[in-house]
Amino acid sequence: MRDLKNPKVIVAKGLLFLVTGIAAAALLLLENPSLRSGLLLGVAIWAFCRFYYFAFYVIERHIDPHYRFSGLVSVAAHLWKRRIPR
Repeated sequence: MRDLKNPKVIVAKGLLFLVTGIAAAALLLLENPSLRSGLLLGVAIWAFCRFYYFAFYVIERHIDPHYRFSGLVSVAAHLWKRRIPR
């Protein structure tokens, strides 16, 4: 698969992710409309955002600055290879 180069397509992709996330959160809250569900959903979203930041910023800047990751599978494979002594 090619890398996206067109800024309009990149922005459209980002907006589609946003709309998908809002729709999924709204449907979950409509299915179980409680303060607890809303708080747990918020915590889950926050935690996944922090993990994403960790995976692509912290690892590249502080753990292994020479390796560039292409996705979460790439991060997992790299961390798995690092833990196995050679």
